[in-house]
Amino acid sequence: MARGWTIPLLRSERSVSRFLLACMALAFVALIGSAGTAGWFVMRAQQHATWVEHTYEVERRVSQLRVLVERLEVARRGYLLTRNPQAKSTFIASVQSQAPLIAEVRRLTADNPVEQRNIMDIEQLTIKHLGLLSRSIMLADRDPALAIAVFNHDQSLGVTRRLRESTAAMIDEENRLLQPRIEAQREAVRILFYALAFSGAIAVATAIFSILVLRRYTRNLVESRDEVQMLADELEDRVEERTRDLSRANEEIQRFAYIVSHDLRSPLVNVMGFTGELEAATGPLRALVDRVEAEAPQLLDQDAAVAAREDLPESIGFIRTSTQKMDRLINAILRLSREGKRVLTAERLDLTPMADAIVASLQHRLDEIGAVITVQRGMPSIVADRLAVEQILSNLIENSVKYLKPGVPGRITVSATVDRGKVDVAVADNGRGIDPRDHDRIFDLFRRSGQQDQPGEGIGLAHVRALAYRLGGFISCKSALGEGATFTLSLPMQLIIQG
Repeated sequence: MARGWTIPLLRSERSVSRFLLACMALAFVALIGSAGTAGWFVMRAQQHATWVEHTYEVERRVSQLRVLVERLEVARRGYLLTRNPQAKSTFIASVQSQAPLIAEVRRLTADNPVEQRNIMDIEQLTIKHLGLLSRSIMLADRDPALAIAVFNHDQSLGVTRRLRESTAAMIDEENRLLQPRIEAQREAVRILFYALAFSGAIAVATAIFSILVLRRYTRNLVESRDEVQMLADELEDRVEERTRDLSRANEEIQRFAYIVSHDLRSPLVNVMGFTGELEAATGPLRALVDRVEAEAPQLLDQDAAVAAREDLPESIGFIRTSTQKMDRLINAILRLSREGKRVLTAERLDLTPMADAIVASLQHRLDEIGAVITVQRGMPSIVADRLAVEQILSNLIENSVKYLKPGVPGRITVSATVDRGKVDVAVADNGRGIDPRDHDRIFDLFRRSGQQDQPGEGIGLAHVRALAYRLGGFISCKSALGEGATFTLSLPMQLIIQG
């Protein structure tokens, strides 16, 4: 029943996850859009605030101009009445400030035709006003009474009144522009508030959907992690159990090989001993046949003579050859059995001098066949069992020398590379090569490949593979007939002892 509900539940879970992801994506899109809208309204509000500030600045400058006109008038009257030099200095300073102030007002109102007309009137009135005031000041220096009489009848008061009216008109125009600008600013701020509120709501919704999605995925990750941990624990228990089984099986195989080898050696020793006795007996037997043939040939049977002289020595030779081969095989089995029981010792090994020592031991043979072995300089060092690594490299290099092509200068290369915590030691040659179909077979015990024209029992590569496994690595072959062979020994940087 539980299994029947699995697929619908999975589909429902996926649908909910897809829905939450879609909602979160839409919320993010809306959040980005609302943020952009809010940013646009912020810019609009800033623009309106700039225009309001501009209006206030124009009003401030016009007010300064209005005050300056009044100051000129007051300074003239004060000078005419008191002849106070301070009043004249104030008049002169005000005159010097008036032109820049008018220019500043003209610049600020350059975008408003009405204000430009007003400032033009102010400029013309200012020129006329300054002329009248300056005339009064100059007359006061020469004839104060005349200056006062002129003052009482000149047009300066009318000009001053018109200047007041023009500046008032400019302020009224700015006030007229100020109200809609303030309203526009308030409207922009109000819309900005709505946009920010909407953005906040979208942000809250996005956060809610994000939290829901994260909680769901976190829960799924926790469940997946628990399942993976449970599977890892089960796998670790199985591996430990399998390792124990393999260790026991390996020990049983080694014990069996040791016992069988010893049990086989006893009858083999007997066979070899009796073979020696038979071989020793063939001498007197041949002498007897020769004597009978010489003294009484009529008593000698021809088949008996052939048996004594040819068949018996040949058979004894076959028996001796077979027993010697069997003795070598038994010795190899014993050696493999003892190697499996030997305790590995980890130590730092420098592969370059180790390979150099092996090549030096083969130098006499290399000179005879005209072969050259090149050892890579600066090969990495590893932590492993010295005897095991030496046996592996010796076997691989000796095999490369043994199976070179006749008549072709032998070239053998020993190199090493580091790859993800492992060292790959390669022994490559340009020898006769190995059929790809035999790449796995050559590592089996007593199995050989190709032409059997070299001495050997098919034990070396099997021994190499067993040693590689014990060191926590493996051995592989890459070759083709007539194209040489490359044997690669892959070992960990640190010794991993395998049962």
